[in-house]
Amino acid sequence: MHRFHIDGTQIMEKRALLSKEEAAHALRVLRLKDGSPIEALDGHDAWKAVLRVTDDGAYAELLEKMTSTEAPVDVALFMGIPKGEKLELIAQKLTELGATRVVPVRMERCVAKIETKDAEKKLARLRKIASEAMKQCGRAEEMAIDEPVSVAEAAKRISDYELGLMLWEEARGYRLTDAHAETPDARSIAYIVGPEGGISAREAEVFAGAGAKSVTLGPRILRAETAAVAGCAVIMNLWGDL
Repeated sequence: MHRFHIDGTQIMEKRALLSKEEAAHALRVLRLKDGSPIEALDGHDAWKAVLRVTDDGAYAELLEKMTSTEAPVDVALFMGIPKGEKLELIAQKLTELGATRVVPVRMERCVAKIETKDAEKKLARLRKIASEAMKQCGRAEEMAIDEPVSVAEAAKRISDYELGLMLWEEARGYRLTDAHAETPDARSIAYIVGPEGGISAREAEVFAGAGAKSVTLGPRILRAETAAVAGCAVIMNLWGDL
């Protein structure tokens, strides 16, 4: 089934106009016709719908809300800014896995930065990638991608979650399964992954002071992007719906 974004604030009488971009994709690329069954995603709900074509464009005629595909746990990644296109991969895969938020963090060992004059463009691209992944995987709610924050600000925000986890290569013995055994009913979880150079000892102290538990992902050192995706998958398996 083809899925399209709609503006939830513009729904009138169970109808929602498709944007020019979405209409062009439906009519010119996919060559859908008037009456074609589609799904419409408004940022909060998914709808069974029918495509309607007019002289001015296209709109979705909404039939009924679909069962939510959102995970039962709120999972947020606080990610030391990695190099290259790794954050794009992370944004895509965490959307598919059901995470609710990605927060880039300026850490000591970050080589890459999102602080140049192109910052808004970079963030817009990340959000676009997450939005497309949202359509592909059938989610109704968008995953938030925040502006970069400092370690101190990240620690402050992490303390607001029921459970904070720091996936650190220096951790020994304590695994995600151990954290789950201690807090199986946690409904909001923040986890921290460092950049390519890892989390420094000073930063680890800051995060630990905010209540984050130091967790190992096993005896092998994972790349930053691997740790980010694998961490989310395991968390969703233990606390979520995978």
